[in-house]
Amino acid sequence: MFNAPSAPGGAAIRSFGEYQPSRVVTNADLEARVETTDEWIQSRVGIQERRIAGPEDTVASMAVAAGGKALAAGGLSPEDIDLVIVATCTVQDQIPNTAATVAAKLGIVAPGAFDVNAACAGFVYALNLASDSVRVGSARNVLVIGSEKLSDYVDWQDRSTCVIFADGAGAAVVSAAEDHGIGPVVWGSSGERADKIYLREGKYLYQEGQAVFRWTTTELYKVALEALERAGVEPSELTAFVPHQANLRIVESIARKLGAPQALVARDIVTAGNTSSASIPLALSRMVERGELPSGSTVLTLGFGAGLVYAAQVIRIP
Repeated sequence: MFNAPSAPGGAAIRSFGEYQPSRVVTNADLEARVETTDEWIQSRVGIQERRIAGPEDTVASMAVAAGGKALAAGGLSPEDIDLVIVATCTVQDQIPNTAATVAAKLGIVAPGAFDVNAACAGFVYALNLASDSVRVGSARNVLVIGSEKLSDYVDWQDRSTCVIFADGAGAAVVSAAEDHGIGPVVWGSSGERADKIYLREGKYLYQEGQAVFRWTTTELYKVALEALERAGVEPSELTAFVPHQANLRIVESIARKLGAPQALVARDIVTAGNTSSASIPLALSRMVERGELPSGSTVLTLGFGAGLVYAAQVIRIP
């Protein structure tokens, strides 16, 4: 038998932060580049505009901006953080990892640091890892960031993808708590469908839109309902549903099947586009900032994307 560190009673989200590039690309802007229309884009994916990174924006720099805001919102200093996790699938260089660079730029000295690539489900995966680390006593405070620069992987002549993807970062701090503010995760994968979303020619995002749409709208509400059951939360008790912002039609289809008509549904996709692992924390941070999610709100998150991977979890808003 070995000695285990004393563990706190639970883990909870302490604060959020976000970053969006300043450049706004509207549907009208895209009409001038490819054969598409505002009506076509909105009817297919629900997007009106998206943010695209400038040359000064990198996955790491956006993560630093979002992470710094989360630290400030939580009243924490860099020395309070002892683990940094960055969820991303769009780093330009595989070595070194993004998390260590981000930690150093934030002034966090010698933390544990690693990246998670679970595509658009990455933030939920990373949040669960942070929660587990805090609950078993491996960390006191964990900075979790989803950051993506998808524009680097977009073929701007492909109207099926260039209208969807965007850039940005969202972050959360997970800290020890007396009770559990982060519910059990329900996660999994459907690897036999991995060829539905991939890098075409090794450099351009490609997806079989109809196949992905069918999978998400027929299978993933079951994952969301299981996460509610494991957390001991009834659909009628939900304050909000914040899924990955993949496509407005997907978001609304899953939301209808939850049986929670009172729950506010995140529709960040309309003005932010699809930002992969950044989409859930970005939406959460913006909803908190707008006063739509008061402290204590019960929120269901659901991430899903390339792999095909998925993860759902109930959280409490700080």
